Amino acid sequence: MSDYFDPFDADRPLRMACSCGRHASDAEHATAILRERSESTDFEAYSNEFVQASLMKALFPQDALRRNFLRAVGRSTAMAAIGSVLPMASLQAMAQEKGALEKKDLKIGFIPITCATPLIMAHPLGFYRNQGLNVEVVKTAGWALIRDKMLNKEYDATHFLSPMPLAISMGAGSNAVPMNVATIQNTNGQAITLHVKHKDKRDPKDWKGFKFAVPFEYSMHNFLLRYYVAEHGLNPDTDIQIRVVPPPEMVANLRAGNIDGYLGPDPFNQRAVFEEVGFLHLLTKDLWNGHPCCAFGTSTEFIQKNPNTFAALYRAVLTAAAMARKAENRELIAKVISPAAYLNQPETVVSQVLTGKFADGLGNVKIVPDRADFDPIPWQSMAVWILTQMKRWGYVKGSVNYRQLAEQVFLLTDAKKTMRSLGMTPPEGAYPQFTVMGKVFDPAKPKDYVNSFAISKVS
Repeated sequence: MSDYFDPFDADRPLRMACSCGRHASDAEHATAILRERSESTDFEAYSNEFVQASLMKALFPQDALRRNFLRAVGRSTAMAAIGSVLPMASLQAMAQEKGALEKKDLKIGFIPITCATPLIMAHPLGFYRNQGLNVEVVKTAGWALIRDKMLNKEYDATHFLSPMPLAISMGAGSNAVPMNVATIQNTNGQAITLHVKHKDKRDPKDWKGFKFAVPFEYSMHNFLLRYYVAEHGLNPDTDIQIRVVPPPEMVANLRAGNIDGYLGPDPFNQRAVFEEVGFLHLLTKDLWNGHPCCAFGTSTEFIQKNPNTFAALYRAVLTAAAMARKAENRELIAKVISPAAYLNQPETVVSQVLTGKFADGLGNVKIVPDRADFDPIPWQSMAVWILTQMKRWGYVKGSVNYRQLAEQVFLLTDAKKTMRSLGMTPPEGAYPQFTVMGKVFDPAKPKDYVNSFAISKVS
């Protein structure tokens, strides 16, 4: 008997209308409710609060420390202090400023995974239309195709894996074309899934010879999997095999025995549990809580030619991210993005990912509200960490100007320019430290970090 819980009766007849009888489907009903919520919210104030909350969370990851700081100095003093060293006002201004649109008809690519939630939901909820944009969101088969369509200018903007704009800008794996990360689409939202036959092999030291899938070489999935197995004494280039498999094909490959597991995006980790072919070994939030996964971005050329259109896109996606962060919206969002036009997944699978109440395939029901989150701040220290892993595993050769690349690609740099235009003094940088598997990453010392690992390709 499956240990996967399903709140819906799978044997009941399909209902062609929603429960209230006014909409053609549950998805349309959920869309209407979310639209009403967005219309009743002052998103200018909401965006300001959202950016502030994101900054506070990054600076004080522990809830108790954050509360103590706010209690000690008061909210207004805290925001003033943070604003003196971080581009909060600039980020808020970027979310609000409006101008004549240079281009209104846009194509935005996405991979059908929950990481793309803000970008996807902005379409049916009308957030692009509210900004005067006519956006077509285009489901795309894989990340190489996303890259190629951006390079060929077939897409105006896209759902990226957060390392991809760095790699493309450097010419790693493709021609060098400057790309930018506007927002992080999601944080956390990944897992290591193993075939059910490996329930007795929970120790990575037992994984020699295993075949793993990741969605792309230039992905957090690849870098986190490599980091994890190396910390357990395995060389990811010699002790295991890592192959690229598009996310929608991961479950089928697991079922067929072509792979032993994967570090992949949701909902395909949960889908493997649903199909009774896999179990969740661990969530990647347990490796690095708050790590970036996917991003929303475009080419530097597009931003330069269409600054007002880009700002409008930013506002639409930021509004969607703000709505997606609120726990009370998650079940409705699952209804909106599950249909065939978007994720094409069972609603119950998507709901469990977004709400964080899920079966793990090992007989447990877990409650992890931040299994997936939607914090949009593109911290440049995230970019530096990604670059250290590209260097560590030989994806880039020679010297790397970590800080310069981070500031060119992750658009806190644009925030600084906006601050200057507003007559403000821009900060020197916004580089919070992170902890990955118990090890603190200091973005000011990337070379020392790269050289600190016992297993790497750096000699």
